[in-house]
Amino acid sequence: MNYQDKFDAMMGNPNFMGKSIGKSMRICKDEQGTPGWIAARLGCPSASMFSKLCTSKGVWSTQAESYINQLVAEELTGEQTAFYQNDHMLRGTELEPEARDLYCVLQDVEVKEVGFCLHETIAAGCSPDGLVGESGGLEIKCPAGATHVGYLRDGILPLKYKQQVMGCLWVTQRDWWDFFSYHPGMKPLIVRVERDEEYIAKLEECVSRAVNSINDNVIKFWD
Repeated sequence: MNYQDKFDAMMGNPNFMGKSIGKSMRICKDEQGTPGWIAARLGCPSASMFSKLCTSKGVWSTQAESYINQLVAEELTGEQTAFYQNDHMLRGTELEPEARDLYCVLQDVEVKEVGFCLHETIAAGCSPDGLVGESGGLEIKCPAGATHVGYLRDGILPLKYKQQVMGCLWVTQRDWWDFFSYHPGMKPLIVRVERDEEYIAKLEECVSRAVNSINDNVIKFWD
């Protein structure tokens, strides 16, 4: 099965890795971190890496071609790219459930944990830290103490996460996304981010360009 066949199957068959939920997206039925979730993401640009395709100003990134090469290699080999995780990153992953529970208490909401969400018509997606109600979503960060203090002092969405959050809004077609920064022993930060349609349109253009390039190169180099 080549890249386009895989995407067509994911889009056309609700039982092939995913099912429709909400509006304008598909969702992988496998939990994040499982083999099925990893397989669903292979070769697909993901919101956490959209900054490699599109800058915060909405233009094509100088890192794009390298990221495209990575995704083409994943699709051709069926192997996930290895990522380095330092101690802070590992600790952040361990703290995420605790942070999610606190967010639910503070906001008096329920958060639905989901797998890989795929855009309705484009082979790109996101892995939200949670979906909130029918119109919202959640991005959790558990940074080092000094970094968290910086976030608290600024009180806004850190610029380096703009592409990720706007990408989640684009893929899921939701109205808002809460950025939640958590560090034990400190006040958490909640920033509600609304859709920026002008920026989302530029992001979609960059991601679509990357997806087309991935598709062309996978077909070209498929053994």
